[in-house]
Amino acid sequence: MKFKYLIAAALSLSGIAGAAYLYQSPQHSEARLLTESVTAQAELPEELPALLKAYRQTIVLLADEKTLNEKERKEAIRVGSALFHDNLARLKKLEARLEQTSSLSASQRLSYVDGILNYIESGDNLYDADRLAFREVLTYLQRLVAKEQTLPAVKQHKRISEDLSALAEIEQNYDQELKAIFARFETRSIELKREKWDDYLAKLRKIYQREQILKDYGVILPYPEIPDASAEKEIFGRGLPPKTVVLSFDDGPHASYTQEIAAILKQYNVPAVFFEVGRNVGSIDAQGKEKLNKNADISKSLKAAGHALANHSYSHALLSKESGDNLRAEIGQTDQLLKAIDPGRSPLFRFPYGAKNKEGMELLSKLGLRSVMWNIDSLDWADPVPNSIVERVLSSVEKEQRGIILFHDIHERTVKALPLVLDKLIADGYRFAAWDGSEFKVGKERQAAPEKVSLGSEYQDSWAVVIGINDYQKWPKLQYAVQDANAIRDTLINRFGFAREKVITLSNAEATRNHILAAFHDQLGHGKLKKDDRVFIFFAGHGATRQLSSGRNLGYIIPVDSDPAQLSVDAIPMTDLQNIAENLQAKHVFFVMDACYSGLGLTRGGNAAFLKDNAKRLGRQMLTAGGADQLVADGGPNGHSVFTWTLLQALNGKADLNGDGIITATELAAYTAPAVAGMSAQTPAFGSLPGSEGGEFIFELRAETEYLSAKTNQLSSEEIALNNKLSVVAAKPGSEAPIVIKNLNGGEQKISAPKLVQGSSRQLAQRANDQGLQFYKEKQYAEAEAAFTEALKYRPDFALAANNLGFVYFKQQKYPEAARWFENTISMDPSRAIAYMNLGDALARSADKEKARKAYQSYLELAPNSSNVTYVREALKKLD
Repeated sequence: MKFKYLIAAALSLSGIAGAAYLYQSPQHSEARLLTESVTAQAELPEELPALLKAYRQTIVLLADEKTLNEKERKEAIRVGSALFHDNLARLKKLEARLEQTSSLSASQRLSYVDGILNYIESGDNLYDADRLAFREVLTYLQRLVAKEQTLPAVKQHKRISEDLSALAEIEQNYDQELKAIFARFETRSIELKREKWDDYLAKLRKIYQREQILKDYGVILPYPEIPDASAEKEIFGRGLPPKTVVLSFDDGPHASYTQEIAAILKQYNVPAVFFEVGRNVGSIDAQGKEKLNKNADISKSLKAAGHALANHSYSHALLSKESGDNLRAEIGQTDQLLKAIDPGRSPLFRFPYGAKNKEGMELLSKLGLRSVMWNIDSLDWADPVPNSIVERVLSSVEKEQRGIILFHDIHERTVKALPLVLDKLIADGYRFAAWDGSEFKVGKERQAAPEKVSLGSEYQDSWAVVIGINDYQKWPKLQYAVQDANAIRDTLINRFGFAREKVITLSNAEATRNHILAAFHDQLGHGKLKKDDRVFIFFAGHGATRQLSSGRNLGYIIPVDSDPAQLSVDAIPMTDLQNIAENLQAKHVFFVMDACYSGLGLTRGGNAAFLKDNAKRLGRQMLTAGGADQLVADGGPNGHSVFTWTLLQALNGKADLNGDGIITATELAAYTAPAVAGMSAQTPAFGSLPGSEGGEFIFELRAETEYLSAKTNQLSSEEIALNNKLSVVAAKPGSEAPIVIKNLNGGEQKISAPKLVQGSSRQLAQRANDQGLQFYKEKQYAEAEAAFTEALKYRPDFALAANNLGFVYFKQQKYPEAARWFENTISMDPSRAIAYMNLGDALARSADKEKARKAYQSYLELAPNSSNVTYVREALKKLD
């Protein structure tokens, strides 16, 4: 997974004097350059030119990354990673060679080092960028020479220090060029020169689309499977909470850099996971006994500091190419060594290069280990410049908003970059998760204040009070309030699982003052509610406002038996409802008032004499149909107000703005308020009220399971017309623009649109299918087809979506195409009776009577007692 930025770094120098020389006959030119560089240094260690060669090869390998297809790109990255780790092995070999110089005389040893320095400083045909390949060599030489106290050694130490300073200057000089190069990688643009063929293709593509041709013949190419964040397979970091990151460091422990990184983490008080290579901490002898080395003490100190130790294989081999005993040794020996360091070592494992195979994953499962990947790559393995590492990480974090960051604790550049990354992330409010034994979790000492939309759906019981009044005794009668209330009641019961006996419904003569208050005091009071219950209150009726002697307005809801002349006596003041709501022993209480509202004032269409303005807020959360001096538009479809019709569409799934299967009160308001305001003179208002602690009332959507057929109901023309208007003015899922709605005091508030939740392939498939059903019922067939197609891309074996796609074809009179998808449905789920009926219908209209007869007969065998039996028997008769 490691990438291209070192390559980009050298490429950025191609505009600097002489750098283009790298691209002259790459193989022969490179060999000649290296030969000429080595000629002057007979004693030069062979590892140095090999280091430079691999460095340059990595640059050339990925220089044309923009022209590579995905497979080529992956292979280039894999090979580049292998070159990088080959260089790590060369560095270790060179260090061992330098250690052996201890047997030489002091003058011979210093002369040997001088030869290396001469090559790095002034070797023929070396560019400044080349010298960045030798940073680790110079750092090691500096430590080696520091062991001697002679004057020549002191001078040589000073020389090496000056060389390292020069490298730092090189980094600084090329910093801007690197950033400019990196920005170009955001664009992929290839201009082909085959104009005649391209012109021909362009004409054909106006007529046909490859994807559509395949789909018409029953084929949809699937997306790569997206893992379920809750699955036990692998951890990628995308399932972390917003603004939460995990720091991970690979390939250590390093004799010095790991401790420097640990010191930085301690300074910033943040945790990390260290994925350690087994041979760096010890070995396993012939008897199977572990033998720890001095680096194991570094690992112990990491554990003592609160960091997690994790397995990164024994030798950093490419495990996707390993199997059997070799694979078991790579994983098992490191696990044994880590247990010797810390019996409570974490069960986390990271495959080198991120490369794995099925056998490796199965072995992890047997050993009780979990694979941990990453979604933010620092590329510090390749990029020699700390500032560009910092910019890359921060840019990736900004895009991802959460995740696991991959660093390596074997580079000085990582040590330099880490504080800059931490400074910015902390300033931006990011939290740092640690492994707690079962999951990545933010510790209490660094945990930020909880967000206000942080609820689960674990309600114990769901209660509702639904009130609708048309037939007022002394107030103007209303037309649609009772129909609105009944529709809301049915939706709560049928869609959201409210128990029928826990939905208290008061209509017309039942909705007296005493009955309304008794619903709260008697039926919801006296300990009947539990702390994890929810209460939903819907009111459709008149409201009024009375000005008190103090000048303050007091709002009332109007029971059926209220007298306008006795407002303060027989109406119910909003202050009473607020007090009742605050005293209810429930987790969440949500008022939805299908009445225009300003402060405490409620009005409903019919008589402007009852309209008052300026009022006060109610308890917890409330959504109202509009403001004072506004009339509720009662001209919605099927005897509903525009507000309630929009509310019903929202509850049917359209208000799930982030696609997580849950509708919060805020999402409900964010969808409903601008939609109603855009279609009427009403301006709905929403807010959290006194007694609220920031919780969100939520509705959990059930996955749609309906198989489309000829019996599926669609919306009427009137309903579709209003929904078409809704689609124009309502908030859109995934929209980045803030949503502006009224608050309960009459002012404006901005609600940030929630970002789409990614989810697993199965979740995304279900989401797309549910959207397709909405489009189908609104007779938006092109949109429905696209949605069902998307569902099948995420989940190719999704029989429900296959059937539904087939039926969309059927409704468009594309009968052969429909038949193919019904056949696909049957192959996915042979017992799905409805697909046989649909297949019979499609074949019958394609004049394939014999096959249609067999399909209908199969339906009757599978569902002999279904409600469609009469329809199918009639269809069989028509075939005779």
